[in-house]
Amino acid sequence: MPTISLDELDLRILEQLQSDSSLTNLDLAEKVHASPPTCLRRVRRLIKTGIIQKQVAILNPTMLGNGLTAIIEITLDRQSAGHIDSFQAKANTESAILQCYRVSPGPDFILIAQLPDMAAYHAMAHRVFTSDVNVRNVRSFFSIQRSKFDTRIDLPRQSNLR
Repeated sequence: MPTISLDELDLRILEQLQSDSSLTNLDLAEKVHASPPTCLRRVRRLIKTGIIQKQVAILNPTMLGNGLTAIIEITLDRQSAGHIDSFQAKANTESAILQCYRVSPGPDFILIAQLPDMAAYHAMAHRVFTSDVNVRNVRSFFSIQRSKFDTRIDLPRQSNLR
């Protein structure tokens, strides 16, 4: 991946957008002490280079009837590239699964799912896990309290990223 040079203005823009991506360009420019055209040009560059992957609204799952969070460990029987890709594709198409990580060592995947209740979890587990003959082990944990949830990442102090 090529080195992308970020200066202090880029970092200030990213910091503000991590807090509130709904800021208008004028409000963002004011907060980062830049002109609106400069700010707009910088944001477009940050999007084009892939540093900003997407801008979304973060919803409260409990208020929308999806109060069950499941953290799921999956171990596959066969770990060939084709088997891993096949399971990953299946997990990625399931709307209840919000995050899918290939991990090592230990299980092959860690999944984060958000569902309405245990009945919905069991239905999803059957569709994605138990119907897959290559899934050897499923270990699920259910959140009883979320003490932290954040999407912000620490920004570098230096001006070059890889």
